[in-house]
Amino acid sequence: MDRGENGGLTTNKGGYGYFTEEEILEHNKADDKWIQIGGKVYNITHFAKKHPGGAKIISHYSGQDATDAWVAFHDDKDLVQKYLKPLLIGEVKNLNESELEKDYRSLRQKLEKMGMFKTNPVFYLAQIISIFLMEALAVWMFWSYGVNWKTFLLSALLMCTAQAQWGWTQHDYGHLSVFKSRRVNHWAHYFTISIMKGASSHWWNFRHFQHHAKPNVIKKDPDVQLAYLFLMGDKMPVEWGEKKRGKMPYQLQHHYFFLIGPPLLLPLYFHFENVYFMVKRKDWLDLFFTFVFFYRLHIMFTPYLGGLGTFAFYMFFRFLESHWFVWVTQMNHIPNEIDRDQNKEWFKLQLGSTSNVQAGWFNNWFTGHLNFQIEHHLFPTMPRHNYEKVQPLVKSLAKKHGVEYLDKPLLTSFADIIRSLKKSGRLWFDAYYDV
Repeated sequence: MDRGENGGLTTNKGGYGYFTEEEILEHNKADDKWIQIGGKVYNITHFAKKHPGGAKIISHYSGQDATDAWVAFHDDKDLVQKYLKPLLIGEVKNLNESELEKDYRSLRQKLEKMGMFKTNPVFYLAQIISIFLMEALAVWMFWSYGVNWKTFLLSALLMCTAQAQWGWTQHDYGHLSVFKSRRVNHWAHYFTISIMKGASSHWWNFRHFQHHAKPNVIKKDPDVQLAYLFLMGDKMPVEWGEKKRGKMPYQLQHHYFFLIGPPLLLPLYFHFENVYFMVKRKDWLDLFFTFVFFYRLHIMFTPYLGGLGTFAFYMFFRFLESHWFVWVTQMNHIPNEIDRDQNKEWFKLQLGSTSNVQAGWFNNWFTGHLNFQIEHHLFPTMPRHNYEKVQPLVKSLAKKHGVEYLDKPLLTSFADIIRSLKKSGRLWFDAYYDV
């Protein structure tokens, strides 16, 4: 075999060859990246930097089968195929498709035919109207009853609720699950996350899609890269303990989680990370939209609270929202398997790292339908109002192939965060001190 122009092993001068999965797996380095999609092999070494979703998310599948991830993330596959065509270098030799992969892919096709990827516009219109009404009511409280501790608290609770719901709503547009047009989804995402919440759209995409591509995978999912504050899972704590690593008293992390987790994530850390991300990348459009958000707050509340009062009001409702956000977003993942990349099949990867919370009108609203985290991770571009409809089919597929499907009560899911942190901290302590 010769090494072709694209840097890969080929069987002819045209640069097109047939490669075993073992050969493809060897091309997973920073300067040598291949992926396979639908039995085709692509050299993404140079393209990764130009990838619209960012270099990291596509690079996380270097050397691996990215078929199901590619299908899950792209709603405009014909357009994306045009970008892939110049990168094609061959095909997979003796392609192995497991029965689970066949059944999962068949299920997705069935759901597409059932219309489960079609949006009910009334649902999203009602969401937007209800959130605007909450913000208007928060201003009306001060306008009608003046500024006192009661109106301050009630308005803060309304703004906290509105901001939490904006968070779940921007999540829909970020995943391109509302409009047919990718561009319209992107602009709607700018509006909901930047102008209405004060965060960077590109920052969210950078973090969140890595999480979806490799949930709970160490060094690939940003949401579990917290080792200098928290050690999670069963394996990393033992490794760090045996190597005498770590400066935190991890055996107490289930206690200090209440002090530095829910209270500080949104008010402090996310502000810093957002600004750092936008300035470092010179993302002036996102920065401008963020300024629009704060100017919006100024117009809404400064006439009643003054400058410092508005700032205090903002930090207070962001503090309240942070608790809501952390408990909801972490209940589905922290208690599950956390490990290095094992190159698992898409279905097993998502169900092994993800759990659901039981359905119900309150749970659905309170979590923005993220209580159906399994369905969301399997089908991220699916409108969330359809998750409950497809859940029985996903459960059936999991049962058929012996894959655990976790569906727990809301409070149990919250408690499991603390239980898992306590267990991980104890594993670190025992390994560190050779208990």
